[in-house]
Amino acid sequence: MKGLKHILTISLICLAAGKVYSQDPQFTQFYANPIYLNPAFAGSNGCPRFAMNYRNQWPSLTGNYVTTSASYDQYFKNISGGIGIIALHDRQGQGTISTTSLGLIYSYHLKVNRKFSMLFGAQAAMYNKSLDWDKLTFGDMIDPRRGFIYQTGDVARGGSRYFFDASAGFVGYSKHFFFGGAVHHLNRPNESMIVGESKLPMRFTGHMGAEIKLGGKSQYSNITSIMPNVIYQYQNGFQEISIGTYVKYGAFTAGAWFRNKDAFILAIGVNTGKFKLGYSYDVTVSKLNNGVSGGSHEVSLGLNLSCKDKPLSFRTISCPSF
Repeated sequence: MKGLKHILTISLICLAAGKVYSQDPQFTQFYANPIYLNPAFAGSNGCPRFAMNYRNQWPSLTGNYVTTSASYDQYFKNISGGIGIIALHDRQGQGTISTTSLGLIYSYHLKVNRKFSMLFGAQAAMYNKSLDWDKLTFGDMIDPRRGFIYQTGDVARGGSRYFFDASAGFVGYSKHFFFGGAVHHLNRPNESMIVGESKLPMRFTGHMGAEIKLGGKSQYSNITSIMPNVIYQYQNGFQEISIGTYVKYGAFTAGAWFRNKDAFILAIGVNTGKFKLGYSYDVTVSKLNNGVSGGSHEVSLGLNLSCKDKPLSFRTISCPSF
């Protein structure tokens, strides 16, 4: 019966796809995928940066969410800013609904004064959202005793849509503090996969954090820094506040976050400067408890390359790696 309930739930979601508003996939290793969080982060590392991310949300459910992302960004002195490319694929309900996007980002870097800088980013992306009708189930397919044994009389309507999407953001930062904001889906494109219109709601993001350096004569001299952070996101009436901190111990990082009414997040990672690897696990604390959902697993992989174009006076942001 549990499996039947999950199938029926997915079917109802898919049938309503032309009328309801969706929410964007989220990564809980926020800064392992910085240009997804905020396009203004493009080029903030200076030299070429590659990032790959994988997230499996609620693996114990039939209708789990699997999201993968790959990105590249770099600072270019001759255009006074950074260029970024990001690709994303999101799969819902074992591929019943799939979303693929490819985005191009430019971020302008501005030194306001000797201690403070600003970044202003804009992103243009193409999306494809598709619905696999062969994976849908309908009421006329059900036998009261034997379950799904009949062919449906429903006729496929649409199933795929391409659309253009625009986003923008900013970041301000000093040596040990940063803040920023972003708005995704500024043009509110129609993402309906069947008859009708379903505008993708704008996603608003606000974030800030700091790096508190330790060491020296401190009793915590083995810990190099502590990085408290807060991230707020809003989309179509849904609010999400994530509060947490990271602790750096040499090349190793450990973090703990709490996402309001949803999950407690634990993260670990290693960052050698050129290579980084991170893992996080979301312990579900909502009504959809961890025993039912299986929590969420996330893995990130990053590669920072050396370069000659990075100015000697280039300012990097003291934000977390994961």
